[in-house]
Amino acid sequence: MKNYKIYFWAITSALGGFLFGFDTAVISGGEQNIQLMWSLSDIMIGQTVAMALYGTIIGAIFGGIPAQRYGRKISLIWIAALFLISAVGSALAPGVYTLMIARFIGGLSIGASSVVAPMYISEIAPSDQRGKLTALFQFNIVLGILIAYFSNFLIGTDDIESWRWMLGVEVIPAVMFLGLVFTLPESPRWLVVAKNRIEEAKRILLIIDPDKAESSLAAIKASDLNPGKTTPLSEFFSKRYKFPILLAFLFAFFNQVSGINAIIYFAPRIFELTGLGAEVALLSTVGVGLINLIFTMLGLVLIDRFGRRFLMYIGSFGYLISLSAIAYAFFTQTFTGYTIPILIFVFIASHAIGQGAVIWVFISEIFPNSVRSYGNSLGSSTHWIFAALIAGNFVYLESLFGGGPIFAFFGLMMLLQLLFVWKLMPETKNISLEEMEVKLGIGVDELERVVDAPKENE
Repeated sequence: MKNYKIYFWAITSALGGFLFGFDTAVISGGEQNIQLMWSLSDIMIGQTVAMALYGTIIGAIFGGIPAQRYGRKISLIWIAALFLISAVGSALAPGVYTLMIARFIGGLSIGASSVVAPMYISEIAPSDQRGKLTALFQFNIVLGILIAYFSNFLIGTDDIESWRWMLGVEVIPAVMFLGLVFTLPESPRWLVVAKNRIEEAKRILLIIDPDKAESSLAAIKASDLNPGKTTPLSEFFSKRYKFPILLAFLFAFFNQVSGINAIIYFAPRIFELTGLGAEVALLSTVGVGLINLIFTMLGLVLIDRFGRRFLMYIGSFGYLISLSAIAYAFFTQTFTGYTIPILIFVFIASHAIGQGAVIWVFISEIFPNSVRSYGNSLGSSTHWIFAALIAGNFVYLESLFGGGPIFAFFGLMMLLQLLFVWKLMPETKNISLEEMEVKLGIGVDELERVVDAPKENE
């Protein structure tokens, strides 16, 4: 197997994750200068920042449609182009409304990339490496966030228009992504299922794994109910796919009701609530970023070795311990030293090695080839809708109820996640995407015969 080509394809498509993370975080360095420059109200600057999130929801909901109809590669090209348009438009914006439109376009790219990039990687990766290769998307999100913070630090805020450079720097990775994505092959699974281009798919499968190319092609063909035709959205919501739909929804739901985005977005505010000074609170957020990166890398190393459920168990127990302790500290007002920052670090580590490492991998694995783009859209849009609801209401709810009840709620949700992992979540390690259809009970008779054939011959 020519591993270097697989890694190049995976890293290239995962650049969508880097731009996702960079675009999400970079506005934090310039939003105050933007507010001063155009004399914006608090509501207006809030909406300017939030426009990307609104775009993200739309991009996640509809991102699977072009991927299903026109292919994964074409969709990635458009995502890269939209990132570039957003970066240029943001940097050169003559007024706040132009900036808001550019931010919205960037959000469309973020949402669509969270659908298409993990799906593409899962479809070109060998089954024994699919976890770590698909998890490169999450790693690049975390890396993009860190690079955005570092870039903002280097540019500084002395000039009131420094925010233009902060947002404009994104042009560099966007151009790189747009150039490299043209070198990618199309997903062999999409070529067979959507276009019935068998020989072209076979050439790509021979590059991925020559020894398994024929059997993989046979399994892909057997999984296709309507050769060469696009599966309609109405069929996706049929009873046939109810179990993977339930898995995707619950997985994305639990990802956000852990409180991860509330903590990521409002970490300095949370630290200040415990009595830490503003400077120490801001410095502690750097620790959040570093812990996130380190444990994301650890998850990437372990996901194919020990499996998705193993990492989710670690993450779930870590969530329960850290969130329970944080809730107790807020209820009793016992904020001693750096207790809360340390507990937040434990929470971030638990997320990074569990949900953070697994979510985009797992959702990309559990849907059949014919409806995978719809399934990824469902999981991604669920993720972003709940992200908006929780992050958008966290400050208000904290002022209303205090930190104790909020973190106790997050802890209760993670207890339910632990039950979900124990009772419902299937293991997907070292199982081909076609074998997964059979395991979840949605494979057709012909597919079951093809998947079982090698085992019968052993």
